[in-house]
Amino acid sequence: MSLSLATHARPVGKSSAWLDWLQMLTGACLILFMWSHMILVSSVIFGAGAMNALAEFFESTGMAQVGGPMIGLVFLTHFVLAARKVPFRSEEQTVMAAHARRLRHTDTWLWVVQAATAMVILIMGAIHMWVVLTDLPITAAKSAARIQDGWWLVFYLLLLPMVELHVGIGYYRIGVKWGFIRRDNRKNAKKFENILTVFFIVIGLITLIRFLTLTV
Repeated sequence: MSLSLATHARPVGKSSAWLDWLQMLTGACLILFMWSHMILVSSVIFGAGAMNALAEFFESTGMAQVGGPMIGLVFLTHFVLAARKVPFRSEEQTVMAAHARRLRHTDTWLWVVQAATAMVILIMGAIHMWVVLTDLPITAAKSAARIQDGWWLVFYLLLLPMVELHVGIGYYRIGVKWGFIRRDNRKNAKKFENILTVFFIVIGLITLIRFLTLTV
């Protein structure tokens, strides 16, 4: 190792390991939340009554009023922790893209996609949470009215694949980093991740179509 490289190398302490663990924990919580959230919102496919009943349950138990801000806090915490390793400067991004092209390694490109989608989700996800949580209670009619406004439809058509790509890749990378996904089962894990991502994107698109056809 050259002197310059040795000079710039920084030792990894216990705090970094704890922050990595916390990043994984908050990421896993958000993955479970997003999958659950998609399933609950997609209940509108079976009619407005189904979604309203679920929304009323969350409202009556206080889970919407308390859970919403808590998820927002977890969301922000996860971003701050993940931002430690995201290249924000153009020089860093250029180097990262060059490494990804040179390595030609799928997992490296997955990280690039995850970092890029994180930037979009940070802004659009915050807007979505603010709009929903400042207009409680949640009802199928309110959601449908928002989707039937052309601008919001475009908004969610962009946010949907960004979220599902980020969540799917996050699930896969957590498995790799913490040893659940190994070399012998990595191929099947990638296949499962792709199927899961496509499944939730399709469910999301069907849900958006259902909101578009719902009478408000």
